[in-house]
Amino acid sequence: MPERHPEDTQTLYSELLTLLLARESGRTWSHLAGTFTTKSVGGRDYLYFQFSDPGGSKRQFAVGPRTRSAHDIVRRYRQERERVLEEDAAIGRLARMLRTAGIAVLPHPVARVLRALADSGVFHLGGVLVGSYAFALIGNALGVRWPGPAWRTHDLDVAGGLELVAPGLQADVPRALDSLAMGFVPVPQLDPRHPSTSFKVRGKTLRVDLLTPGREEDQAPVFLPRFQAAAAPIRYLSLLLAEAQPAAAVDGGATLVRVPDPARFALHKLLISQLRSMAQHTKRTKDLHQAALLLEVLAEERPDDLARAADSFRACGPGVARKVLRALGSTARQHPAAAAGVEALRRTLK
Repeated sequence: MPERHPEDTQTLYSELLTLLLARESGRTWSHLAGTFTTKSVGGRDYLYFQFSDPGGSKRQFAVGPRTRSAHDIVRRYRQERERVLEEDAAIGRLARMLRTAGIAVLPHPVARVLRALADSGVFHLGGVLVGSYAFALIGNALGVRWPGPAWRTHDLDVAGGLELVAPGLQADVPRALDSLAMGFVPVPQLDPRHPSTSFKVRGKTLRVDLLTPGREEDQAPVFLPRFQAAAAPIRYLSLLLAEAQPAAAVDGGATLVRVPDPARFALHKLLISQLRSMAQHTKRTKDLHQAALLLEVLAEERPDDLARAADSFRACGPGVARKVLRALGSTARQHPAAAAGVEALRRTLK
């Protein structure tokens, strides 16, 4: 049974998300913590900016010859950096307050990975966090606390399509993971000719899976140029990724990510529960549980969202509608508290 957060907690979350969105829209190099250094090249002094990536590796780029203009750049950076630090302090303060208030907080290793992916531009370039960690963040956005077993997992799933969101821009996912120095290694495919679509920490359970929309006949991984990595093609994933929305991932601080629309997430869970094999019975049970919890909340507070999402799924053909209706039957039997949401979807899908 979802537990509603107090209005004050929901207000704090809204303030945090607003700050994160404002910081992302105004992001410049002043958001990088670093120092200026001088190098002599060909008898002339040049100014460089040196900073650390998420894993601590040193990187630098040239600012230009050491002239009055370069000194003006340094002055502006320091002024803007003070403003950034004030923003970061406000974000950290709100994150700590939300943590105390009891919202879902991500494990530290997961939060580190998400921060590295966000800093490398993954979510800015259309990446979407999916799976159980997305479900946890959707609960925070809806102002509810899910039961812990409904979202605890060791897998971090990130999805993206082939469409080019920002020409010329890239987010190097393998490099971002490697920079964390957490021991991420590619997980070999059964077919050695295929590139890895997953990365796992040596000796740990944490795993990052990259996904992309695919068709039933698609088997080979799909290389996503803007992520510099391959992703596993997943049937019906495009239905989940449409209308993705921003969310705050909270740990000791907060990171701006993108997650699926809650109603689409619920219907997608219902749909894929019918595609699971017998060996995936535990995952099927979790699919239905997450869908039921969302239906319970959305039927009461956002019924129009359910109807709109159901229309989109029904437009994919009678096969999709039949699978979702079949899953609704199981949901009604196993989770009676979701009855209102189940009936609302049945009316739309039939």
